[in-house]
Amino acid sequence: MRIARDLATLRAARAALGEMALVPTMGALHQGHLSLIEAARREAGHVAVSIFVNPLQFGPNEDFARYPRQEADDLQMLRDAGCDLVWLPSVTAMYPPENATIIEVGGPAEGFEGAARPGHFRGVATVCTKLFQQTAAVAAMFGEKDWQQLQVIRRVVSDLDINIRIVGCPTVREADGLAMSSRNRFLDPPLRARAGILPRSLRTIIAAIADGVAAHAALEEGERTLTEAGFTLDYLALVDPRTMRPATAPPWRLIAAARLGGVRLLDNMPL
Repeated sequence: MRIARDLATLRAARAALGEMALVPTMGALHQGHLSLIEAARREAGHVAVSIFVNPLQFGPNEDFARYPRQEADDLQMLRDAGCDLVWLPSVTAMYPPENATIIEVGGPAEGFEGAARPGHFRGVATVCTKLFQQTAAVAAMFGEKDWQQLQVIRRVVSDLDINIRIVGCPTVREADGLAMSSRNRFLDPPLRARAGILPRSLRTIIAAIADGVAAHAALEEGERTLTEAGFTLDYLALVDPRTMRPATAPPWRLIAAARLGGVRLLDNMPL
């Protein structure tokens, strides 16, 4: 497994490998990331994984400083998974002092995460575009847990004519249905036991709508359930799966962001 920490090393390693699929990550790897590596292997002959905690996508009051970092454990997981190349840039390598270019995205980046975290998708779009260019990957794998992010990246790639396939991969879940996330480790045991209420509530909303309950009534009941369980909702909404605009008729994606004990949890499910 090759490890690169600067662009010159990355380019030399990249030249020695053939067609490659990329798994962009911020580290603190878990089974969800490993499932993306498995999917990447089906897309190309070689797999690259980037590990970079991107400061550009964190707001001033967000958890950049405490975001989990476990480089040694991550590298061992990647060796065991058969990763071919790991791109581990520093902040300076990714954003040199003279860096003056960012990517602003409208469309699917507006509302929801875009409203709750101003500037977040600017950071995501900028770093992903750089990663695509740096690695010259033919495909990039993204988990569907971050559904809005996936739509934003697809929009950027389409609008900027970037020659890469963006592949969405199913959300990997814990036994109680909670979507796997590097931030789940911040939940203490009592909160972790309660966190499974979020995916259960989403499934209940979907089942209610399937049984003929009006969408607004099903959402209101879901909000009530989550609030009574101690969640603070940023949003719970039915949106068009591609544009991320609120939708009053199918096709729908049910999306949610909720805080539990200071930990922000995201989830979504198709209808």
